[in-house]
Amino acid sequence: MITRRSAAGLIAGTALGAAFGLPTIAEADDKTIIIGIDLPITGGDAAGAKRIMNGALLGISQANDASAIPGYSLKGLVLNDATATAGQYDPAQAATNARKFVSNPKVLAAIGPEMSGAAKAMTPILSEGNLTIITPSATNPDLTNPEFAAQYMPGGKPVFFRTVTTDAFQGPNMANFYAEVLKVPDVYVLDDSGAYGVGLADAFQKQAAAKGVKVLGRDRLDPTASDYSSVMTKIKSLNASSLYFGGVALAGVKVVKASYATVPNIKKGGGDGIYSPDITTGAGFPAAEGWYITNASPHTLADPKVTAWINAYASAYNEQPDDYAITAYDGVLVIIAALKKVIAAGQTPNRENVRTAIANSTVDTLQGPVSFDANGDIKQRVVSVFQIVHDPAYPIDDVNHQFKYVGVAPQS
Repeated sequence: MITRRSAAGLIAGTALGAAFGLPTIAEADDKTIIIGIDLPITGGDAAGAKRIMNGALLGISQANDASAIPGYSLKGLVLNDATATAGQYDPAQAATNARKFVSNPKVLAAIGPEMSGAAKAMTPILSEGNLTIITPSATNPDLTNPEFAAQYMPGGKPVFFRTVTTDAFQGPNMANFYAEVLKVPDVYVLDDSGAYGVGLADAFQKQAAAKGVKVLGRDRLDPTASDYSSVMTKIKSLNASSLYFGGVALAGVKVVKASYATVPNIKKGGGDGIYSPDITTGAGFPAAEGWYITNASPHTLADPKVTAWINAYASAYNEQPDDYAITAYDGVLVIIAALKKVIAAGQTPNRENVRTAIANSTVDTLQGPVSFDANGDIKQRVVSVFQIVHDPAYPIDDVNHQFKYVGVAPQS
């Protein structure tokens, strides 16, 4: 949902602009700083993406209300990286959006993308344009691995930063949870063929084997396929005690449905690609009941200090946030702190000065102090575990109540 309140801080990259009578980029005055926002706001991951979008827009709106950057106003430029053909995020569209951000001199930093596949398409373009982006949810380790600097950092400096940890921790830590907490003897591993899903499943599988959990098999799913019954029948024939899915909601919803139909009683889990209301609304209950899901950040929504923020979010957007709405909001806080630092030092707020300030600052956020290592990764490494447990007192898209917090995954 985009309310009139959120629209006040938004320059839409879609027909949304016309719907709300918003200014175009050309009409924005010289004291406007634009924060780009790239997300798959249609398709299989739309519900989760819109919560991320709203978290970012709330940060922009509150900054303007508080005159956080004296003499300047902030606008959000939202671009959709999903296409009807893909049914979810589309790397080619993400690359197009990155070029649009780079070509607009008022865009000094960006939030997004949600998905690692989109990030892999965007980051080389943003690097060439020296435009910093802070992702609240893209967790593939390659993006910040120095071994791949030539591919993802052709400009020579880090421009890709995260307010979440990576799958180098999320996958292995969930494998530890399977071994140490669930105590399963074996697992069957699935992925959705995407950059995020494959990488996460690889990391999980390697650590599961190292922990003594027998990997019975691995299948790569076509996210556009309509039926996964054959792979579930295979899993049933092997008497698997658990399955693990690396991927996002387009395939994830079908995995949840098919596994409930064929292997309803085994342990099931996945990563933050399905930490989303798209799973509970798309698969429904009882199919989604019992799934264990990780999130690559602390469970900040459980902190009483965040209650006022949750209420502000719910009031603005008529829905409950999730933890990635918070990591998006925190990304905006990091950008705002960088802008304030640049201006306070008497420097021009431009892309290089903002990038340098982001790379070298520690910012107090809702999840605590956020700072980055030399590669752009957040220094904290917390991976949270949830279990989907239906609470009929709340809407099924209320992640804060349908995903019950279990605790922090055991670290390797």
